[in-house]
Amino acid sequence: MNASAVAIRSGIYRGFAEIRHLLTSGPDLFNMVFFPTITLVVMFFLRDSTIPGTDISIGSAAMPGILGMQVAFTGFLGVAAELVVEREDGTLLRAKAVPNGMLGYLIGKIVNATINGVIAVLIVLIPGLFLFEGFSIDGVSAWLTLAWVLALGLIATIPIGAVLGSLSDNPRNLGLIMLPLMGLTAISGIFYPMTALADWLQFIGQCFPIYWLGLGMRSALLPDSAAAVEIDGSWRYAEMIGVLGIWAIIGLVLAPILLRRMARRESGSSMAARRDRAMQRVQ
Repeated sequence: MNASAVAIRSGIYRGFAEIRHLLTSGPDLFNMVFFPTITLVVMFFLRDSTIPGTDISIGSAAMPGILGMQVAFTGFLGVAAELVVEREDGTLLRAKAVPNGMLGYLIGKIVNATINGVIAVLIVLIPGLFLFEGFSIDGVSAWLTLAWVLALGLIATIPIGAVLGSLSDNPRNLGLIMLPLMGLTAISGIFYPMTALADWLQFIGQCFPIYWLGLGMRSALLPDSAAAVEIDGSWRYAEMIGVLGIWAIIGLVLAPILLRRMARRESGSSMAARRDRAMQRVQ
């Protein structure tokens, strides 16, 4: 077995080990289920309010968008946060010191983020299927749509998360990532149809993956009649695949370049300097 194969195997094992740690850590589990639980409660109280012109409740209509948002946040923010924190605590430097260690490290992050994304979807999806009328998976085609939207969404967001993480060397800068994501969420039709927004906001929202992930989830989990409130009155699969595919290509091209540059700059002295700056902020 060559060195690259050993690194890939080690990375897969690392990814699963991180997931096992997550599932056995009380604080991590709490953080994982807290926001979805609050969201489910809020949407449950909106189950009797309907979208104008339809008989679909706001709660049911918002649930698929929330799933898409979960995928996007896992890919964008989850990967970026882990890279920044592990750069700060020396994990990245230790990985760099091992032959093909960076390859194994990155494979581990991909495995970790992918499983995290699936878990995040299931946490919302499973109770949602029982709580909301009209929110369901009817037939094999719906399952297939859910699967390819989830897979393409993770491919489109995980590399971008790695790009964002590689550009930041300070955990405090994660707020600079979080704020734009919250803004994009607000204009991406997650909680209310995008057609209610101004045209220029619709244009901006459609340039990013969050809207398309929400649209894809709605196409799998809501009745076809729900498409009436979407832009052009359809699910627009071709455009969905195109935009998510473009983001996947951008991320897959930029992530290896920026991660290699980040790894080259890592050293004991740079990590010590960051630690000194962090201590000065605390004092």
